[in-house]
Amino acid sequence: MGLFRSHQFGCLPNQAWSSPPLSLRCALLAIRSASTPQEAMCLYKLAVLNAAQTRVHHLGSHAAVFTLKACSHLRSLPFVRHFHAHLLKAGHHSHVYVATALLHGYVLASFRDACLLFDEIPNRNIVTVNTMISGYAKQGNVDRARSVFDEMPERDIASWSAMIGGYIGQGRLAQALQLFRELMWKEKLRPDQLTLVTLLSCCATTASMRLLGKSIHAYTEKNGLELNMQLGTALIDMYAKSGYLRSAFSIFERMPERNVMPWSAMICGLALHGCGEEAIALFESMKKAGVRPNEITFTGVLNACCHAGLVEEGRRNFRIMTEQFGIEPGVHHYGCMVDLLGKSGKLDEAYELVKKMKVEPNVVILTSLLASCKVHRSFEIAERLIGQVLEMVNPDEHGGVYTLISDLYALGGKWNDVERVRTLMDRVQVKKKRGSSAIQMADFHLYPIHRIMELLESKKFIKI
Repeated sequence: MGLFRSHQFGCLPNQAWSSPPLSLRCALLAIRSASTPQEAMCLYKLAVLNAAQTRVHHLGSHAAVFTLKACSHLRSLPFVRHFHAHLLKAGHHSHVYVATALLHGYVLASFRDACLLFDEIPNRNIVTVNTMISGYAKQGNVDRARSVFDEMPERDIASWSAMIGGYIGQGRLAQALQLFRELMWKEKLRPDQLTLVTLLSCCATTASMRLLGKSIHAYTEKNGLELNMQLGTALIDMYAKSGYLRSAFSIFERMPERNVMPWSAMICGLALHGCGEEAIALFESMKKAGVRPNEITFTGVLNACCHAGLVEEGRRNFRIMTEQFGIEPGVHHYGCMVDLLGKSGKLDEAYELVKKMKVEPNVVILTSLLASCKVHRSFEIAERLIGQVLEMVNPDEHGGVYTLISDLYALGGKWNDVERVRTLMDRVQVKKKRGSSAIQMADFHLYPIHRIMELLESKKFIKI
C-alpha cells in the first residue's frame, strides 16, 4: 500500500468511521497493509484521530496492536519506549493484548526491558507467556524459559513449540525429544502443520537433531498429514542436511505437486554432500518440468558445480541466472564462482570477478581466493588482496586467516612482512580455534579432538 493510498485513507469522510465494525476493519486493514513502519505510524495517528472524533474508543487499542506488529521488526528501543509512554497516557496499556504486543516489541529491542514489563503485567494470557518463553529461549536461557513454561496453568500448542524449539536451539536433544513425546502422548494435543514445519526447520539447522526430526516425520505418517508444499520441503531439508539423501529423495518423489521450494531443497542437499553431478541433473529436470528457479536454487547449483569442479557448467549457470531468469547474483553466488574458479587454478578470472562484483566482497570470498593462491603458488594476485583482507578480519573469528597471509608472504619471499604479520598476531592476541568433533549421545556434545580418544579409552561410548 503506497503513500498515495495512505492519504486517501486519511481523507475518508467522518461518515466512513461512524459504524464501529466498518471503521475498525478499515483502520486495522490499512495499518496491517502498510508498506513501511513510517506509513503504519501515519495511519495509526489517523486512526486515533478518527476514533476520538467518532468516539469509537476501542479502536485505539486495536490499532496500537497492529502498529506495534508493523514496527517491532525495527528492533528500536527508543521507538518502543516512546510508544509505551503514549499507551500509558492513552490508557490502552491495561488491555492484555496491547501489553502482549508491547512485550513482543521489547523482546526484539531489549530483553532486559521485556523482563521488567512482563513482571508488571497483571492479567497475562497464554500468548503473553508464550512471548516470554520464546524470548528466554532466543536469549539462550532455556532453563528460565522452562521455569516459565512449567508455571503456566494451561498451555497451547505454541507454548510447547516455543519450549521444544528453545531446547533444539541449545542442542539439548534429550529434553526436546522428551517434551515432544510428552506433547504427543501425555497432553494429547495435535500440533498443526505450521508447528511441525517450524520444528523441522530447527532440526534442519543442526544435523544432530535428526532423531527428533524422524520422530516428527513418524508422527506425520501415523496421523496421515497431507504432504503439502511446506511440510514436504521441511522434511526434505531436514533429511538432506542430516545426510539422509535417500530419505530426502523418497519424500521428494512422493510429493503430489512440487514448486520451487522442494526442488531447491533437494538440489541444495545434494550439493552440500558433494553430489554435484546429481544436483545438476536434478536442476535440468526442474527446468524441463517448467518450474522457475530462484536465488536459493542457483546457490545450490553453483555450490554443486564448485564441489564437482564443473567449471564450464558453473560459468553457464552463473550467466543464465541473469540473462535467462533475471536474477542478480548475490554474495553467495559470487562466493561459489570465486571458489570454483580459484580451485580450478583460474586465478586471474576469479580476481576479475571479485573486482566486478556488484555487492561488497566479504572476508569469506577474499579468503577463499587467497587460499587458492596458496595452493597454486601465485603470490602476485594474493598481494593485491592481502591489505583489504587484513582490514576486514576479526582476530576472534578469523585466526586462521592471519596464518594464511603469513604463509603467502613467505611464498613471495617477503620475510619482513611475515614478521610484521606474526607481530600483529601477537598484538591482537589471535587464537586459532582448536579442532573439534561432535558425538551425539543423550545430548549434543562438542569435544576437542584430543578428548575423543580419552573418552573412547574410558569406554564411555559404545559406538560413534
